[in-house]
Amino acid sequence: MDRPGETTHFGFRDVPLGDKQTLVNDVFHSVASRYDLMNDLMSGGLHRVWKDIMITALDPPRGDRPFALLDVAGGTGDISFRAAKAAGVGFHATVCDINTEMLAVGRERAAKRHLETRVDFVEGNAEALAFADRSFDAYTIAFGIRNVPRIDLALEEAYRVLKPGSRFLCLEFSTVEMPGLDRLYDLFSFKVIPPLGRMITGDAESYQYLVESIRKFPRPNAFADMIRDAGFARVNWQILSGGIVALHSGWRL
Repeated sequence: MDRPGETTHFGFRDVPLGDKQTLVNDVFHSVASRYDLMNDLMSGGLHRVWKDIMITALDPPRGDRPFALLDVAGGTGDISFRAAKAAGVGFHATVCDINTEMLAVGRERAAKRHLETRVDFVEGNAEALAFADRSFDAYTIAFGIRNVPRIDLALEEAYRVLKPGSRFLCLEFSTVEMPGLDRLYDLFSFKVIPPLGRMITGDAESYQYLVESIRKFPRPNAFADMIRDAGFARVNWQILSGGIVALHSGWRL
């Protein structure tokens, strides 16, 4: 339950904690049908490379050994489809997302790929997962955790639903500190991405929020501390593309 006066960030704005999820939902309702196209345009296709690096780190088994992946905030199915392609017949993914429009896109894409039996889509909240304790072999979340109002609760839930010996992987935008690249990145983020969003999706405001939310997300070392506080061990991160993205990892031991 929210404490009176408790606030969080929605982009650069401070909003009541209870309002953030509604505002984030509105963003993804607006952009769901063009989400993957915009990812290609915003990253120059690099998001595909970053996601492939995540799947390599996940390293799902290629045989018939059962392996259950929980992919949170993965509505369009991109991570789960890549994992299914890399894995053997024992693999099964559950995509959990709070946004119905994103899930609808994911289900449609799964049907086109004939992956309906290997990838399920469930509507749910990262802060209160409707899954049993110790029920998954891995947890992934790609470019989603910064949109969760209470990141600490989402991390605690990730720890709860993972089996001992299982891995948490989080791909998220990070902090560009390379001289020169930081200025170019800011220029592209604030001057190019919102107008691009208006042109492709008819919605510049949602993309303004997305680029602002990146700047408010904790730096890698601070986020690593949050992962440790949730109970994970062997926590580390890998900086990608000069700091544009980081791949965070932790283990439930």
